[in-house]
This record gives sequence, C-alpha cells and structure tokens, in this order.
Amino acid sequence: MSVTTVNPVLRVAPAPPAEAAAYFRASLAFHTDVSDVAAAMAAAGGPGFTLVDCRSTESWDQGHVPGAVHLPTARVAEQAGRLLDPALPVVTYCWGPACDGATRAALALAELGHPVKEMRGGFEYWVREGFAYETRQGTEHPAADPLTVPVDADDCGC
Repeated sequence: MSVTTVNPVLRVAPAPPAEAAAYFRASLAFHTDVSDVAAAMAAAGGPGFTLVDCRSTESWDQGHVPGAVHLPTARVAEQAGRLLDPALPVVTYCWGPACDGATRAALALAELGHPVKEMRGGFEYWVREGFAYETRQGTEHPAADPLTVPVDADDCGC
C-alpha cells in the first residue's frame, strides 16, 4: 500500500471559485496598495480620500508620504473629528507589512464612522517602490528597489 503525500500548499484544498471571488472582492474593499495610492495622490483633482500616517511623531519626522495627514493611532479618537473630513474615505498606513498600527487606526476610524482602507506595505514599500517622501529636511527621491518594481511594468499585472 502506498502512502500519498500532499504538499503543504494543497494540504488544505483551495476554496471553491465563487467563495474565493467573494473573499478577494472583500479584501479589495479593505486594502489598497502603494502603487495605487501613489497614482491617486498624483491624479488631477486629488485622490478622493485622505491618506493618514498613523505612526509616531519621530517616525513622521523621519519620513512620510507627501500629502498625508499625521494622526498617530493612539490619538485617533481625540483628533479625527478635527483633522478628517467625514465625507472622504480614509486610507491608513504605518511602517510596513509587519506593523499593525495602520490596522488599529483603521479599526478606530471605522468605529468612528469613517469609511476606511489600509495601504498594504506601508511607508516601507512607499520608499522601496521609489516614490518621493518628505522629511524635516525636505523631499527625498529614493531609487526604486528592483525587487519591488518590475523593470517592465507589464510584468506585474498590477
């Protein structure tokens, strides 16, 4: 009798296509990526949302996305009403994929009644993709990390 080994990827079978479509559609309602945020921020007429950097003041001073509003996660409840237009959706970001500050800020904003998404990759991927950022000293223009930005934009399909 032979023992069939299932690889780690297929140990749990993929969801049926309709369930997968619903999951991924829902995921896009909660998340956006750095490239889409950059394109929206550069669009004529503005992005149609408020970008919120929810990191500490020290982190903000070290570098932040141009046009973002600084609203640390711990201050969302007390300052959101003063800093954010309730008619505009909010997109939150923190350091990077391993930081859940943007998730906590998004939760706090949603509980206050704001429509909200989280920018996957955070400030780390903003910089890695080569987008300009502001510091206390001025604007920085980093080189794109070739591991995050395809040489041929058609390679990604994003």
